[in-house]
Amino acid sequence: MKITIFGTGYVGLVTGACLADVGHHVLCMDVDQGKIEKLKNGQIPIYEPGLDNIVRHTVEAGRLAFTTDTEEAVKHGTLQFIAVGTPPDEDGSADLQYVLAVAKSIGQHMEDYKVVVDKSTVPVGTGDKVKAAVRAQLDKRGLELDFDVVSNPEFLKEGAAINDFMKPDRIVVGTESEKAADLLREVYYPFNRNHDRMIFM
Repeated sequence: MKITIFGTGYVGLVTGACLADVGHHVLCMDVDQGKIEKLKNGQIPIYEPGLDNIVRHTVEAGRLAFTTDTEEAVKHGTLQFIAVGTPPDEDGSADLQYVLAVAKSIGQHMEDYKVVVDKSTVPVGTGDKVKAAVRAQLDKRGLELDFDVVSNPEFLKEGAAINDFMKPDRIVVGTESEKAADLLREVYYPFNRNHDRMIFM
């Protein structure tokens, strides 16, 4: 399956590399040109045991690529994972500006059905804000395109993130759409072979 990941920090890079490792075609997008150049040259910007090997062999296999081109990123994946930072605001609440900027970009460039997946750590109600941001851009373009917004929180520990992703205790998916649920089942099928770890809310 074709998957786009926005953000190449801890969550985005581990998610992208692990999904590519099990056979999906993943494009990781980041606005940081320097970081993308390093990744293209095989340099990993974070410390995570085993990540460099997974990135190297999935890039060589043609299943993992990196870009700073938003339009290319949106066109690539049926699933669009948002894994950008949500730094605390002055009042301690999560700053959603980067999440909503990605949602806006998806709405500006999408041309067919997409599943927008909130992977970043976000508060309750973010899905509605993401949906509104995508819809506003489609309205500006005069387009009636179908899309779903899904919540898929991460449970990764630094230093053990690869193992946590590859052998999850649970995979939580929040969605009201059966179509989106089926696509997420397909994405996570390789991690569910022995027994079903998916929890739909």
